[in-house]
Formats: sequence, C-alpha cells, structure tokens
Amino acid sequence: MKKNSLLCLAIVLLFIVSCGENDHKSASTDTTPAAGIKNVAPDIIPPNRYASVDISPMDMSYFPVDYPKLKMADKNAPPPLARVIYSRPHLGKRHLFRDLLKYEETWRLGANEATEIDFYKPVTIQEKKVPAGRYILYAIPHPDKWTIILNSNIDTWGLQQDTTKDVQRFDIPVVTDQPMLEYFTLVFEKAEKGANLVIGWETIIAKLPITF
Repeated sequence: MKKNSLLCLAIVLLFIVSCGENDHKSASTDTTPAAGIKNVAPDIIPPNRYASVDISPMDMSYFPVDYPKLKMADKNAPPPLARVIYSRPHLGKRHLFRDLLKYEETWRLGANEATEIDFYKPVTIQEKKVPAGRYILYAIPHPDKWTIILNSNIDTWGLQQDTTKDVQRFDIPVVTDQPMLEYFTLVFEKAEKGANLVIGWETIIAKLPITF
C-alpha cells in the first residue's frame, strides 16, 4: 500500500514538472497572432483591399533636387522651380525598342496616367518661351533624337493624346550605350543656366535643357 502511494506521488510530481516545461516553451515560441489578425502565409496574403498594387509605381522628381527635404531644413527656402510626376515602367527582361516602344510613334513618357511637369515660373527651352504652369509630356522617339512634346490636356490617361492642345515641341539628341537602367527614370540635374530633365531607360539617355 505504501509503495502504491509513493508511486502515485511520483507520477503526480512528474506530471506537474512536465506541465511547467510545456507552459514555458509555449510562452517563448508562441507565434499565434493577436486577436483579429489572421495567421496567413506570406505567399497567400491577399492584395490591398482598397487599391490595386501597380507594377509601375508613381514617382516624383523636383528641381532643386530633393526640394521637400530642403524646405523641411529651411522653412524660408524659396519655392521650387520645377517638378515632374510620372509612373515608372520597367523592362522585366524585355528590350526597349523590340518589345515596348517603336520609333516614330508617340509615347506617354512613362506609364498609366499622363506624365506631368510643373513649371513654377516661366522657363525657356531651346529659345522657346514657356509660361509657368502645369503640362503633360509626350515623346516621339527617333533613332538619333527624341521629340519632346508639352501638352496642356492635363489630368488625362497617357494613351489619349490630344494634339490640338500641344504647346511646344523640342528635338533633343539621345546618347546610347549608357549603363543599363531597368526602370524608366525622369530626374533633374543642375546645369550651367538652369537644369536638364534627364530621360533615361535601358541604355538610352536624353536631356531636355531648361533655363529658369
């Protein structure tokens, strides 16, 4: 009888110790999500319920470069001179003039909505006066140059060009055999008399000179 009592006591003690170890292990490795959050594997996470995720994300470039940061550092910073807003298409193992663009055909100079450029003061481009304002940009690629078009038909989808609202056209040279750019890129760079709007994709670079 005494042996049976000791055996029962040993079993109870072993059970208590085992439960304590399990509780400690659960506390240190528990990955159960908080209430209201579903534990979904990363590869099956549902898309954004409010907006589709675009593979050509929208981007923005200022002149002076990084103007919002300059303004944050100096609240008395003068207004910006120019800004361009565009969507960035990318190559994705495709060739620019074999799979995406065609020479002599108008291109929206980006993806999705029409690419927009803001001039915060009057500018001069190739000796042509352009009033301050907001415009959209198109390009007609040629083998040795690109024709850049300023158009006033703002807030439109890029594929619907209304040539009756063209404001100015400029022919600019292109340089090939440049370092590869996977994503289409529009940025401003400082120039002697203002800035260049640098247009780059694949191995091609073109620059639109802007005088402020």
